[in-house]
Amino acid sequence: MANRPLVPGVYVPTVAFFTENEDVDIPTVEKHASYLAKTGIAGIVVQGSNGEAVHLDREERNLITAATRRALDSAGATSLPVIVGTGAPSTRETINLCKDAAASGGDYVLVLPPSYYKSLISTEALLDHFRAVADASPIPVLVYNFPGASSGLDLSSDDILALSSHPNIIGTKLTCGNTGKLARIAAQAGPSFLTFGGSCDFTLQTLIAGGKGVIAGTANLIPRACVQIQELYNAGRVEEAQKVQAVVARADWQAIKGGFVAVKSALQSYRGYGLQPRRPCVAPSAEGVAALKEAFSEGIELERKLEASQ
Repeated sequence: MANRPLVPGVYVPTVAFFTENEDVDIPTVEKHASYLAKTGIAGIVVQGSNGEAVHLDREERNLITAATRRALDSAGATSLPVIVGTGAPSTRETINLCKDAAASGGDYVLVLPPSYYKSLISTEALLDHFRAVADASPIPVLVYNFPGASSGLDLSSDDILALSSHPNIIGTKLTCGNTGKLARIAAQAGPSFLTFGGSCDFTLQTLIAGGKGVIAGTANLIPRACVQIQELYNAGRVEEAQKVQAVVARADWQAIKGGFVAVKSALQSYRGYGLQPRRPCVAPSAEGVAALKEAFSEGIELERKLEASQ
């Protein structure tokens, strides 16, 4: 059982930070988590797609998880949960990463389906993989459906609903953008099963369809704006929520096009930290940095207004 419950809201899949020689930059990991803790978010995800999980070794994953938990606690955000990405090509490795996540301070794990040998894995074998992971994981599991990071493998609503009956599988993140699938899962899964959208450009659609919130990479940069959509919707101020959603969706489009590299570039421009990704990914050119700074400016302007009003 997890110590910190997942509640409806915005969860931030944090980017990983590295020094100029590509070592993990723990002080900046802690600085960013401490900043996010004060923005109204519901929790943090580490080792997700935005967190360059595939660029990290096992020890580095554990260091980042532990540093994030430590930073949240130091900031007084002891109730904010940490979700840890643990998807791996084999069931055995996934289980080991789940155990590492728990030992390092994680409260939940977020598991991508194994996809390297997807043509050799039947649907039933895939579901058995998730069940085996959930049986062995010391902390609860969320199923992560992201075809773009899984060689096109796209779990159906039937697949996820079948998994939702497992007592240690407590939710899902849908980065497929299929709001019909999201609506079916939210309506048919048990009341304790949490369905999250995987991007902040459809936060409002997620909530209307019965989802509990979003796990959204652009919230690294404009967390308060992302949170405000849900707050306005919950207050019944739907037209205002639509206006904020439009601003957030335009910002998120930049992150969708440029990935975590664009988010890190904008963090460097606007918050003074971010630097480069790990190779083979590279930072934008000087012209690209300037273009991204301008492209995110509308969202940043809203974020600063919300920060000033706190």
